[in-house]
Amino acid sequence: MASSKDADANIPASSRSSWSSFLRSIASFNGDLSSLTAPPFILSSTSLVEYSAYWAEHPTLFVAPAKEPDPEKRALLVLRWFLSTLHQQYCSRSEKLGSEKKPLNPFLGELFLGKWDDNGETGETTLISEQVSHHPPATAYSIRNEKHGVELQGYNAQKASFSSTIYVKQLGHALLTVTPPGANKDNPAEKETYLITFPSLHIESLIYGTPFVELEKSTKIASSTGYIAKIEYSGKGWLSGKKNTFNAILYKESDGEKKPLYTVDGQWSDTFVIKDTRTKKEVETYSVSSMKTTPLRIPPLEEQDLYESRRAWHDVACAIERGDMEATSAAKSKIENAQRELRKIEKEEGREWERRFFKRVDEKEDELFMRLARMIGILNGPNGGVESDKTGGVWRFDKERAIDAKPPYHKEGGRGLGLAD
Repeated sequence: MASSKDADANIPASSRSSWSSFLRSIASFNGDLSSLTAPPFILSSTSLVEYSAYWAEHPTLFVAPAKEPDPEKRALLVLRWFLSTLHQQYCSRSEKLGSEKKPLNPFLGELFLGKWDDNGETGETTLISEQVSHHPPATAYSIRNEKHGVELQGYNAQKASFSSTIYVKQLGHALLTVTPPGANKDNPAEKETYLITFPSLHIESLIYGTPFVELEKSTKIASSTGYIAKIEYSGKGWLSGKKNTFNAILYKESDGEKKPLYTVDGQWSDTFVIKDTRTKKEVETYSVSSMKTTPLRIPPLEEQDLYESRRAWHDVACAIERGDMEATSAAKSKIENAQRELRKIEKEEGREWERRFFKRVDEKEDELFMRLARMIGILNGPNGGVESDKTGGVWRFDKERAIDAKPPYHKEGGRGLGLAD
């Protein structure tokens, strides 16, 4: 067991007292951990609304299933793409910054817009991410590649709790739509849909002040063509001896889990191996380090809308990076107080904040979604639905409203950000 001296070694001397106080506060905290104030050295200058971009930092893998004519192999390519996103979503920040940081909590209506450009075969992939709920906090996103007819849309929220460390249950789901070769991109009936669930996670090395994410439990991917992928996360155990360990299977729903077509084993942060169970041969060894990410392009700060994340949080981010916590607190309070005032006005006027790119839907009216959800057993909420009460609703991308979207996105102008109209 590590001594307190060992644990303090990675924590700046000036921050050890505040870090100890933070650990004590979360150990006794009952409620939403996102509301706690973390010590300055563990604060991130990035908003949680930007995390949606981690789904598609490898655009070639994102569109690869659309090029494959065999539905079984398409399902395998979707599984490979999903596994490739785990490093980006849960590991890349700690590698870049030295440890996992506490992100900025997005405000209602916050946007993060960008695109990945590839002048070659992949084409342009666009990202729209929007904070669609604040109580409870939830982020919705749409990632689209028109050239290949591939779209990912989803929404997620986090429910955090503390028991010796921080545990996070991720709520929501994602839907990946793929247009197979030869299919009509404008005809939904010819497309293929995959329902994706999210892993639970906990924070390792918290006492050392160098926290990193470890995934746990399992996730599933269900395909409208009848294939199911199941991924089980085991982390660093007595047998594996390696962090970020997982194993996965791909099987036909009609055959069941005991007859997998493919197995995948390894570390989602490093290397994993795909094998065909029928031939006993290795299909591919995927190495995270060998895959370079494609930079996301976003407009210059001065061209962004007031509600776009990096412009809205600019003063806060600069203060965090300077280590000026007084300025950080003042800049954050300006936004948060303006948001409270805006919610108060909306309540008095009997109206609700208008989402720009997403809308609430009744998932029970979507027959395909309900069929996929039943395939993987996620209908555990009230009355046999998903837990929409914990995400502010079930959110879907509104294509019609997005067609003519251009700044300014909200008629309130900068009022909700503490800026003059």
